[in-house]
Amino acid sequence: MVRSRDILSDVALSAATLDRSGHERTEERLVERLLADPLTLVLELRGDRAFVESMGPAGGGSGGRHLRLRLRSPQQEDFEGVVIFAGRDRAGRAHVGVAHPPEGPELAPPGSTGSDEGGWLTLRQAGAGLDDDDASLFTTVLALANWHGTHTHCSRCGAATAPAQGGWLRVCPNDGSEHYPRTDAAVIMAVVDDSDRLLLGRGPQWPEGRFSVLAGFVEPGESFEAAVAREVAEEVGLEVTDVRYLGNQPWPFPSSVMIGFTARALSTDLDIDPNEVSEALWVTRDEYRAALRSGTIRAPLGISIAKRIIEHWLGETIEETIEEAIDVRR
Repeated sequence: MVRSRDILSDVALSAATLDRSGHERTEERLVERLLADPLTLVLELRGDRAFVESMGPAGGGSGGRHLRLRLRSPQQEDFEGVVIFAGRDRAGRAHVGVAHPPEGPELAPPGSTGSDEGGWLTLRQAGAGLDDDDASLFTTVLALANWHGTHTHCSRCGAATAPAQGGWLRVCPNDGSEHYPRTDAAVIMAVVDDSDRLLLGRGPQWPEGRFSVLAGFVEPGESFEAAVAREVAEEVGLEVTDVRYLGNQPWPFPSSVMIGFTARALSTDLDIDPNEVSEALWVTRDEYRAALRSGTIRAPLGISIAKRIIEHWLGETIEETIEEAIDVRR
């Protein structure tokens, strides 16, 4: 099999379906106007969770999408939360996020996808079941809510700041300084050797058997390609070449964007930094499939670009690989 060099498409969370309407953010009473309009659609966030409704079993004509966000009209209580103007849909309807502390109704446990009727789920839990519109809205609101939660005071004078411009800015009332949301860039890369084997690593904090591709944050003054080379060298002691862009994904956990690449290693001898990587190994496609089917390797699942990068190299989805093994056993 020859590995495709095409750029990744349909990466989860990456479809920007709302018009962010940045020109509206400077309106002095924007939040009051939006929350006074009964046509405004509100996504309520409790901590890192939104209420997600079930649309029935996945599969069929839905393409596997089987969840949707519960959006509602504005309520007076919305003024008590952090209000975020996410933008407008194709019909011109305003979409607003309202972030509240994580309290209230019982929240779904980790790994759950809610009950048949729905539940309060994280983006990690619900993302794979949402359509592009809902996934994009949840991602945007969550990213901004995370930023507001950790940037409540002025970095210059220490005074408490206040949200402005529809949640896209915080202003210090003491010195008048403006503070904007930040996004931390990280690279994530499929490193292959001359035989097209893939390099997998396991982080020290990960359970036994869980492996993924290498990743790391971009440092100041560094290009993405330079970050790929540095991270691979630091983590496993390899020099790489032929660094090529593959795709990207907003990752609001809490405030990153993952920039995907492929790279070719100039050697295969690993020198692992135990503070960064507990285990690393080279695998062929057949070896990887066999390890997935036997359970000796657990792949990244859900909405992560890591899963898509591995599937790009593998030539099929993780689910297809596992399903093939089930069919053979039958």
